[in-house]
Amino acid sequence: MSMSLLDKIKSKRLPSHIAIIMDGNGRWATERGLDRTEGHQEGVVAVRRIVEAAIHANVNYLTIYAFSTENWNRPNDEVDALMELMVHAIVKETPDLIKQGVRLLTIGDCERLPEKTRNALDDCLEQTKDGQNITLVLALSYSSKWEITHALKNIIDDAQSKKLSNSDLNDKLISNYLSTAGIPDPDLLIRSGGERRLSNFLLWQLAYAELYFTDTYWPDFNDEHLYRAISDFQSRERRFGKTSDQIKKEQGDN
Repeated sequence: MSMSLLDKIKSKRLPSHIAIIMDGNGRWATERGLDRTEGHQEGVVAVRRIVEAAIHANVNYLTIYAFSTENWNRPNDEVDALMELMVHAIVKETPDLIKQGVRLLTIGDCERLPEKTRNALDDCLEQTKDGQNITLVLALSYSSKWEITHALKNIIDDAQSKKLSNSDLNDKLISNYLSTAGIPDPDLLIRSGGERRLSNFLLWQLAYAELYFTDTYWPDFNDEHLYRAISDFQSRERRFGKTSDQIKKEQGDN
């Protein structure tokens, strides 16, 4: 069934960039009487599954919300376990990422990460830099408000040192100061786990993205769920402020 759905979506317009809020790891574990950490471990397995599925669907960019700046407020034990898991997962997955042609990038306040986590990340970034099948963007210690605040500080610094003038300021310039500079904006946002909110994720970049919410917890999310989300995306008309008639005429002219 998965292949037939894959064939169907590949015959239509595909999202070039999918962003995912991977929600529900903790609740998945709790409902099974397991430690929350085990939910996060299963979440890593789901990431591997979805990266492969995205490659099969010819998606160019996949951004996953791995750890928000607000997540630092969780109990210390859980944060420590998550950081250990991250190091273990990154080291373990690096050879497979290379084999599959995955280029890893990170966005967020990575200075806050423990040294061991940062070192593992830097090593993986270096080893996967030539990957050409898909770019996997890990949002780590990330939040949109942090990112926009950080960008504004740098813009003010550059304006004060006369590198920028008032007339330079436009949305393209602001985009270039964000940690996603050089990465196209997502076409589709998927959030698992039943919540219907953006949780401080890519607020600037998601301005025109299609939003897709599913009750499925992230550890249960599979290729079929991804392809269903893409199929839903393909059924929508993306107008970017224009009218339906304008869009139809433009599509007819192409």
